[in-house]
Amino acid sequence: MSSTISDITVKTINGEEKRLKEYAGKVLLIVNVASMCGYTPQYEGLEKLNQMYRDAGLRILAFPCNDFGEQEPGSNQEIVQFCTNNYGVTFELFDKVHAKGSQQHPLYARLTNAVEPTGPISWNFEKFLVNKLGEVVARFKSSVKPYSPDLIATLEGELAK
Repeated sequence: MSSTISDITVKTINGEEKRLKEYAGKVLLIVNVASMCGYTPQYEGLEKLNQMYRDAGLRILAFPCNDFGEQEPGSNQEIVQFCTNNYGVTFELFDKVHAKGSQQHPLYARLTNAVEPTGPISWNFEKFLVNKLGEVVARFKSSVKPYSPDLIATLEGELAK
């Protein structure tokens, strides 16, 4: 199985098709998010990363997901309002996806098999780092905060390449 995601198409939060190869040359941090999760405050750290590293080439792609404890029951419009009003999110939000199970989105099928540890996502706010070539290079569990030293070091290493 390919470890690149460039051939995958996703839907924006507004329902428009977007090909991930449009992000060629950018470092991506892909996160499955939810509005009613214990990890939801990570939106704040993700937005800080976005502000700090966007000009260096980072793009944060957030995929709302209701697969874990039904913690993202809202409509796309409600999700945008929640993220904007509560956390000032300016990074990209996408259409709600299934990150696991029989209806798993092709993006998550690829992400969860690309780097160790492989296997299903266990909860909201799991993070995948993708290099400028569209290759998945790192996976961080939900408990790893956006500002963790490991995540920052890996991110900065990829941005410097």
